[in-house]
Amino acid sequence: MVEFQEQAEKNVPEISRFLGIVVAMYYNDHEPPHFHARYGKHEIRVNIESGEIMSGTFPPRARKHILKWLDLHRSALVENWKLAREREPLRKIEPLE
Repeated sequence: MVEFQEQAEKNVPEISRFLGIVVAMYYNDHEPPHFHARYGKHEIRVNIESGEIMSGTFPPRARKHILKWLDLHRSALVENWKLAREREPLRKIEPLE
């Protein structure tokens, strides 16, 4: 099981990392445009356009940070979503400072 998880993580391009939060996008993911964020044992999927948490939970402080980061980098996230659809390398996005 650990080997499978490690392989799966290699196939998920990390696009940012800050304050213990790892942000990634899958190449084969479904609409609507969204990203995945992991914080410790918590994982969420976030709609890029609306900021809606599509699934999962985050502690309140981590949720606040990820939504602030989304507001700052929405256009870069949309661009990465388009790149993922075209199977092109994704661009790193600045962390929240």
